[in-house]
Amino acid sequence: MRHIPTTRLASRWLLPLLLAVSASTATAAIQLSTTAPDFTLRSVGGPNMRLAEQRGQVVLVNFWATWCGPCRQEMPHLSRLYDRYRSSGFVLLGVNIDDDPRAAADLATKLGLQFPVLLDTDKQVSRAYDMSAMPATLLIDRNGRVRHIHRGYRDGVERTYEEQVRNLLKE
Repeated sequence: MRHIPTTRLASRWLLPLLLAVSASTATAAIQLSTTAPDFTLRSVGGPNMRLAEQRGQVVLVNFWATWCGPCRQEMPHLSRLYDRYRSSGFVLLGVNIDDDPRAAADLATKLGLQFPVLLDTDKQVSRAYDMSAMPATLLIDRNGRVRHIHRGYRDGVERTYEEQVRNLLKE
C-alpha cells in the first residue's frame, strides 16, 4: 500500500470539504430593494425591539462594536442625525455585536447615546445581514426595503447618511 503524506492528503480532501461546507452555510448578502430580514433584539436598558414594528418609519441600522475605532468615531455623528430627524419618522437602531453587553452599555452611556442600542451577542442578526465590515450601516425605507448599504466608515459619510435619510423621509 502506498503512503500518502498527511499534508498532501489534507489539502487534497479536507480543503475542498471545508470550502463546500462554508459555502453551504454562508448567508446571502443583503441586496438593495429587498425586504430587510426581520429581527428582534434586546436593547440596553429597555425592551426588546423588533425591526418589523418600525414599518412606516425610515430606519437606519448601524452594526458596531466597542473595539472598532471607526465605529466609535461614527457614533457622535449618528447621535446628531438621530436627534435631528427622530421627530420626522426616523428611527436609528445601533446593533452592537460585542460578546459582553456591559461594554456596549458603558460606551453608550459614556457617549450619551439616545438612540436604541440593541445587543446581538450571538451574532445571529449580523450574520443574517452579512455584516463582515465594521461599522456597517443600512437604510431601510418606510416599506421595509433596504435602500442603501454602507460598509466601513470614512470621514464625511455622515453627510451622505443625512442626505439619504432626508430623501427617504420625503417619500
